[in-house]
Amino acid sequence: MKAAYFAAAYAALTASHEVADHWIQRDAEAVTKGKPGRDGAAACLRHVATYTATQATALYAAYRFLGLRIPPRRAVAALAVSAGTHYIADRQGGHWADPAPRGIVRLAAATGHSGWLQRDPSAGYLMDQAWHKGWVAIAAAIAAGGNGLAQPNRS
Repeated sequence: MKAAYFAAAYAALTASHEVADHWIQRDAEAVTKGKPGRDGAAACLRHVATYTATQATALYAAYRFLGLRIPPRRAVAALAVSAGTHYIADRQGGHWADPAPRGIVRLAAATGHSGWLQRDPSAGYLMDQAWHKGWVAIAAAIAAGGNGLAQPNRS
């Protein structure tokens, strides 16, 4: 049963990730979220707020129409993991190829990816999306784990 809940939560969170990152996110946030200082942080927070609202809507739709009965505390925890890790990655916006990496770009460099990031203009986007989707999987596992999930939504 947990595997089915995980699959449904992962599908809802992944689909809503794509919608939020590519349709809901405004260009102003996309170009500003990686800038240092208050303006960059505020733009990233605005994007993460709409991202999280989109994912929450998807989880609610799965609850309402698929009977995905995730306890509220698990849904909130899953959304918090997704939102927090999304913010961490998106503060790197536009900086994946920087010669002096910071944040998770430093992690990417430490794991042997700096050459790829310097050479391939698509590498930063791919690393960003892989980071997000890995954490979405962890968020789905958090949502699906736990007891009391076998009650179908009969409304």
